[in-house]
Amino acid sequence: MTYEPFELVCPCHFGLEAVLKREIYDLGYDCTEVSDGRVIFLGDEEAVVRANLFLRSAERVLLLVGRFTATTFEDFYQGIRALTLERFIPKDGKFWIAKASSIRSALFSPSDLQSVGKKAMVDRLSGIYKINRFEENGAPYPFRIFIHKDEVFVTLDTTGASLHKRGYRTQAGEAPLSETLASALLLLTPWREDRILVDPFCGSGTFPIEAAMIARHMAPGRNRAFTAMEWENLVPERFWKDAKEEAEDLILPSTEADIQGYDIDGAVLRVARENAERAGVKENIHFQERDVKDLSHPKRYGFLITNPPYGERLSEKKELPALYHTLGERFLGLSDWSLFLLTNQAETEKWIGRKADKNRKIYNGMIETRFYQFMGKKPPKGTK
Repeated sequence: MTYEPFELVCPCHFGLEAVLKREIYDLGYDCTEVSDGRVIFLGDEEAVVRANLFLRSAERVLLLVGRFTATTFEDFYQGIRALTLERFIPKDGKFWIAKASSIRSALFSPSDLQSVGKKAMVDRLSGIYKINRFEENGAPYPFRIFIHKDEVFVTLDTTGASLHKRGYRTQAGEAPLSETLASALLLLTPWREDRILVDPFCGSGTFPIEAAMIARHMAPGRNRAFTAMEWENLVPERFWKDAKEEAEDLILPSTEADIQGYDIDGAVLRVARENAERAGVKENIHFQERDVKDLSHPKRYGFLITNPPYGERLSEKKELPALYHTLGERFLGLSDWSLFLLTNQAETEKWIGRKADKNRKIYNGMIETRFYQFMGKKPPKGTK
């Protein structure tokens, strides 16, 4: 039987779909659908592998097994049973519904969706393989099902642990920024590796590390494993070998990028340096214990890209206006720099002392934040 190319679903942070769409196009694939928090594109086995290795802003790479409308559990059962599950799951495959979620739909119980869905899968495959009992001692095939306005998406998770787990961060600061969100925000800015980048609240170093990886052309997934590596029936090993070789060939041996990370907490900076070393970019970042009031730089046309404290504790919240005011003063004292700031503070522009040129709503986990963009002058052509 000849099958059509895979439809691949990549979830991402709400508000950053355009960044992911551009990444997918840059990899050479056509996007077929963009909606809140996800992008769908067409690809083959190689696309499954390259998307997992190279996409910086995606949370996962999900293989779309099928989609249908369901308002009752009978609809749901029949919809799943009608899918060509045998294309994906071999006779010895270990298959289960790892997660089920629902938004604005008639069906909403995750546990019921999981149990009914598994029964439909077993019934389908029992008829195909002519067996009543599945040993499930082969490769893992975790499914993820999400329903939006009664439209059911049945997907197979090719990734495993979320793509933000690059493998370099074993511990983080108090309120860490995820690697995928940091990368997406960097890609949203005009920053390029020939421009200065400073994060004055760098914490465990996520912004500087992701920037250095971008500057060195390091594939974010090159040092980790993926669930689909065990799927010889769908993605033969040679695709992983070829893509890993491609990823290694693309890495630049060094970079002249000027990337700096400051923080007032010496202990968290030690963590940042360890993270950078594991990521292979320790030599490309200058970390320094420095208070934001001491922020300065002699060069022009740089970027401040940061995720300052949110003031989760009451004592910290009282200090935020002064902290942001100090950041604004130091920023305005820099020559033709730009400031990009992710925060949940509604009075950010007032405290910084300038109206943002743009701001974009971004969800950092469950926290609604804004990515404020205070643009500086562009350097003349040919200026370093």
